[in-house]
Amino acid sequence: MGECYIAGLTLIVPFSAFLSRYLGARRLIMFSLILFSVAAVAAGFADSLHSLVFWRIVQGAGGGLLIPVGQALTWQQFKLHERAGVSSVVMMVALLAPACSPAIGGLLVETCGWRWIFFATLPVAVLTLLLAYRWLNVASTTMASARLLHLPLLTDRLLRFAMIVYLCVPGMFIGISVVGMFYLQNVAQLSPAVAGSLMLPWSIASFVAIMLTGRYFNQLGPRPLIIVGCLLQAAGILLLTNVTPATSHRVLMMIFALMGAGGSLCSSTAQSGAFLTIARRDMPDASALWNLNRQLSFFIGATLLTLLLNALQRVMSLEVAYRWTFIAAAGITLLPLIYAVCLNNRKALLCLKKERP
Repeated sequence: MGECYIAGLTLIVPFSAFLSRYLGARRLIMFSLILFSVAAVAAGFADSLHSLVFWRIVQGAGGGLLIPVGQALTWQQFKLHERAGVSSVVMMVALLAPACSPAIGGLLVETCGWRWIFFATLPVAVLTLLLAYRWLNVASTTMASARLLHLPLLTDRLLRFAMIVYLCVPGMFIGISVVGMFYLQNVAQLSPAVAGSLMLPWSIASFVAIMLTGRYFNQLGPRPLIIVGCLLQAAGILLLTNVTPATSHRVLMMIFALMGAGGSLCSSTAQSGAFLTIARRDMPDASALWNLNRQLSFFIGATLLTLLLNALQRVMSLEVAYRWTFIAAAGITLLPLIYAVCLNNRKALLCLKKERP
């Protein structure tokens, strides 16, 4: 069912800036919250698989409108040098949600039944709707976006660089999290519980990296943080090639901590730097492009590594195929370094310093 939600989310993101132009951000956010709530209730009452799939897609569409419009609104309220701190707060909340949701969801299923997974989102959605009605000002949140997808914005170097980083770093980690878990269980012979527990050091390292981005982005600019992040994640992925049943749990924790620190350093830096040179009027369109690329990067990363592994298995042993897949993923993770060398980091720092008091 998660794939259905993601499908609805991905399909609607390109329309977000277009809809903002005609409805205004306030109306669009309130509409998306109502759509999300109605779909959640309908999914909870679904009496067939087809009905459940349909309402999950609709729910994803409601949630998908919130992300780019909400991001554009948030970025418009803060100056350039304040956005790294805001981005860190948002990403830490985003990191906390998937860490807590499995436990909460499991508890709801055990005590109340699976339908309450959907019903439980209703109070939060209604509260958010009331806050949007009270806090958002119609005059200040009407956006002047003109196109479905404003592709000329991709000529902006920082936005383009940030999108490449997301494709190559977080995208590759999603692929590794899919392929790597099978490797750890089938080749390294770890139990599912032990393999799953490795996401804890990943989460802790990610949390630290996001905090460091918020603190040092304005001082260092995006280039050094991206370089360090790419190197850390690539090192963690390469170390996976040496994992065997005899590998200690401490080493495995270090590997996932490296990937967590590197991946989150890159993703938080990319998000903080993507809109530095984007004009305020273009923010909704840039946010739509950014969030579409974000969803595509997760899909492409998982699909690419899975296809590569399946192809390699036909010409070599399973263990060797996994290792070459990891090597390829590490290589792709390092691709943004080529662009980073040519990036005008001084220009980014000047943009940040220009708005400081």
